[in-house]
Amino acid sequence: MDQHFYEPRLGHGLPHDPFKAIIAPRPIGWISSVDPDGRVNLAPYSYFNGFGSAPPVVAFGSEGRKDSVRNIEATGEFVCNFVTRELAEAMNQSCAPLPHGMSEFEHAGLEAAPCRLVRPPRVAASPAALECRVLQVVSPKDLDGNEIGTHIVLGQVVGVHINRAYLKDGLFDTKAARPIGRCGYRGDYAEIGEMFEMIRPNFP
Repeated sequence: MDQHFYEPRLGHGLPHDPFKAIIAPRPIGWISSVDPDGRVNLAPYSYFNGFGSAPPVVAFGSEGRKDSVRNIEATGEFVCNFVTRELAEAMNQSCAPLPHGMSEFEHAGLEAAPCRLVRPPRVAASPAALECRVLQVVSPKDLDGNEIGTHIVLGQVVGVHINRAYLKDGLFDTKAARPIGRCGYRGDYAEIGEMFEMIRPNFP
């Protein structure tokens, strides 16, 4: 089979870097946080996922020490808000480079709702939100020992909000919630489509 191979350190030789299109679709961690003075920040991160269920652990990666990372390092808390197709435009507006201290909630026309166990608010219109406390912030180095400027925030989920409209027979109805994912390049997103069930096999 004909293959295009490249070493990232030497360049990909393509019109655009394919990495973000290959690692796709990526769930979006819509992270709300507060600074030590109580000012709220809301920002989407597409390097995001869950990394364990007992206890539930989530993580997101920030390329650069942005407000979210600084806030979380200072307060130890954040919230992951579920991003839907209906909320896609508001999510996109929340990543605009606003002046420091200006509210992304207000800019994106979003209502904030209080959380139970952490200080940052959640997005009221989101079907689900995860209240988190920080486990660790990791700033990895590359193979040559150089700082790469990426910061990975790991948090333990301590509280979960679910809009009851998306509970069907006691199960969260992912398809009905219409989640979106990031697919690479400038503005490529996908909405979840048909779902299928496949049960893990036993052996023998």
